[in-house]
Amino acid sequence: MAIWERGFASIYDKMNAAMEAGFMGRRRSALVGPLTGRVLEIGSGTGANLAHYEMADRVICTEPSGPMRERLAPRAEAAKVPIEVYDCAAEALPFDDASFDVAVSTLVLCTVDDVTRTLEQIRRVLKPGAQLVFIEHGGGADGKRGRWQHRIEPIWTRVGCGCRLTRDTRANLEEAGYDVIEFEQFSPRRTPPVLLPFNQGVAVP
Repeated sequence: MAIWERGFASIYDKMNAAMEAGFMGRRRSALVGPLTGRVLEIGSGTGANLAHYEMADRVICTEPSGPMRERLAPRAEAAKVPIEVYDCAAEALPFDDASFDVAVSTLVLCTVDDVTRTLEQIRRVLKPGAQLVFIEHGGGADGKRGRWQHRIEPIWTRVGCGCRLTRDTRANLEEAGYDVIEFEQFSPRRTPPVLLPFNQGVAVP
């Protein structure tokens, strides 16, 4: 698994290059660019969000994968705002209660081992009334696509280092006690159908 994890990290940016140059890059910029204060970003991966932060006082990134953190490091150094990177899982955040002004999750909730525990931890470290902003994928597909995603998910999860195709972002948030105050589901053109639909929104614990 460690060998595949390193290999996956090495090709991750190449796999997503077209999305990042198109709709995903634009959406990341709109999502995190205006954020202010102390920001928690879970599962930062190779750091695709970091160039898009413009106004945050400080961004605290968590990423449990060593190979991903290696690729994140130069982007953290080049960011316009101060970045700190922690080696920890989203299910066990080593931060004080009510210590963040906003939390960010982009293409992460599909990969965590325990999505309920992750959302509980985010709720714990957010200040009262603070928001979780997100872009996620999967869940909500019906008909032929939904059946196909359920069939291939066990293999996909192993190949994709934990990525689940059928997690329902909105349902997970609501079950964890969040109010989803903004929600958009979209299916970009020229995107692998297995990843669709995408979900973007804002939730408040």
